[in-house]
Amino acid sequence: MKIVVDNKIPYIGGILEQVAQEVLYVPGAEINSDVVRDAHVLLTRTRTRCDRALLEGSKVEFIGTATIGTDHIDLDCCHKKGITVVNAPGCNAPAVAQWVHATILQWVSANNVKGPITLGVVGVGHVGSIVARWAQQLGYRVLLNDPPLADELWNVQRATWNGVLSSLNSPRSTEKTLSSPLSPLSPLNLLQQECDIITFHTPLTKDGKYPTWHLCNEEFLQGLKRCKLIMNAARGAVCDNDALLHWQGDVALDCWEREPNIRRELLDKAFVATPHIAGYSRQGKMRGTAMVIEALNRHFGWHLPVPVSDKPLLGAATVTPQLITSSYNPLIDTATLKSSPSQFETLRNIYRLRDEV
Repeated sequence: MKIVVDNKIPYIGGILEQVAQEVLYVPGAEINSDVVRDAHVLLTRTRTRCDRALLEGSKVEFIGTATIGTDHIDLDCCHKKGITVVNAPGCNAPAVAQWVHATILQWVSANNVKGPITLGVVGVGHVGSIVARWAQQLGYRVLLNDPPLADELWNVQRATWNGVLSSLNSPRSTEKTLSSPLSPLSPLNLLQQECDIITFHTPLTKDGKYPTWHLCNEEFLQGLKRCKLIMNAARGAVCDNDALLHWQGDVALDCWEREPNIRRELLDKAFVATPHIAGYSRQGKMRGTAMVIEALNRHFGWHLPVPVSDKPLLGAATVTPQLITSSYNPLIDTATLKSSPSQFETLRNIYRLRDEV
């Protein structure tokens, strides 16, 4: 068996050699159809586009990405070819939440912001839920927006209510049940009206009921009433970078459109600007590798050892401003990127993994 591995996946060296005849460690940008043609397993990060051009004629039966997202993988193509695809959902969520709150605290200090803050969290998955929980502990008012989650909650509650209603005959009981609150989620326009800061934590989708491509666009920005800071540590194209450039408020960006060829004017404008490293914690990388190895063990019946993180997957149980600011200062990474914007990819590849809160 041959396994091809992105050479920037940490904590994996020496593990796969226990089961494979050949393990080839290759820079993500150099993984091409020739490299994977006789490989059975491909382990990647986001920089390798796994599509028909890469996989046609190969022996690949398993693709594991040590990342949360899968938008670099043509899932339909893999399904048709019978290729198993696994990712590492939530592996770096505490690290991204660390980036968000460290950025907010630096912004609050730099702008001498007084009084209560209303934070809008768009996307309440692995990352957004930690961001929201910590925000409440820090005393912020939090508004959550997640239409797919709202639909899911509605379907669950409707099924539950239907079960209850089938055993009830009282119109009064029916009226009381149907007036029960749906969820703590809010419509996006409420966040536009009431939030001082809005942070995005959605996947990138162009199709379906709730596409997120350019969710934050010129129309969205024009609808903001009091927001002074937009943050994106999700996917670059969730926010229209051209629209952000012409918006009058502050921006904090870890994810950019057209990476690594980011727009220099937007880089200059940004309060915080980092090279897609919000999730680059030591523990997050360890979890990502562990999740991929666990999936390999399940798929092939192996018993490979799995790296164990020393921090919880759901992040610190409690946080304080002091704990957050002492754990990470995003302004240092911002200064580095602004001084060497052409080195975006290099800064990402050589980033010194930090510890989570």
